[in-house]
Amino acid sequence: MTDKVKAVPDGFHTLTPHLTVRDATRAIEFYKQAFGAEVLHVAPAPGGKVMHAALRIGDSMLMLNDEFPEYGGALAPPATGGSSVTLHIYLENVDAAFERAVSAGATVKMPLMDQFWGDRYGTLMDPFGHKWSLATHNRDLSQDEMQKEQEKAFSKVPKSA
Repeated sequence: MTDKVKAVPDGFHTLTPHLTVRDATRAIEFYKQAFGAEVLHVAPAPGGKVMHAALRIGDSMLMLNDEFPEYGGALAPPATGGSSVTLHIYLENVDAAFERAVSAGATVKMPLMDQFWGDRYGTLMDPFGHKWSLATHNRDLSQDEMQKEQEKAFSKVPKSA
């Protein structure tokens, strides 16, 4: 074979989220309903678990698998006390996408709002313990404009004791 293999396969970017979930089959259905994911590949493991799945959301890839504590400690957020990671998606119509995700079973953590940095933005928790932020960029701001908008936004936040 004389063709050189690409270090980053077609369809992937250099950074690809890879989630461990409880009940990957159900998670795949949720991501299809909530975020319009397209299933590219599912590799089953013995016993009915999902060893590996590749999904496409928009122009990006998402990989996931079931928990396998016996293989390298692959544990989902509920087993580890949660996750500090947030997966971010930019969309054409964040309002419709946000509602679709909530209808599919996501929990609202921060309602959609126009933000000082120029996005309409909100956050959700999926039924598998992973945090998602969804946004549509609706204003381009210079650094100075963004700083002024940030100061104005934070001046409205009550001071904690």
